[in-house]
Amino acid sequence: MRLSQWGRSEIIDLADGSRLGLVGDSDLAIDPATGVIQGLVLPARRGLFPGPGRLIPRPAFRRLAADVVIVDLSAAR
Repeated sequence: MRLSQWGRSEIIDLADGSRLGLVGDSDLAIDPATGVIQGLVLPARRGLFPGPGRLIPRPAFRRLAADVVIVDLSAAR
């Protein structure tokens, strides 16, 4: 499966079931020295007090499917 096919896939945290966003709204974090993908960067929160983007590290990914991406952020801390 190609990354472009995951654009509308929802990112769900396995630890608490929270919806973190869509893959298509995120960016890849790539190590410029090695070219290795480090993780996925969720966009900054919107609203009155926007925060910085949130990195989901590569080891946190548990399941990649056509309609959902399951991550375990509690294991990646």
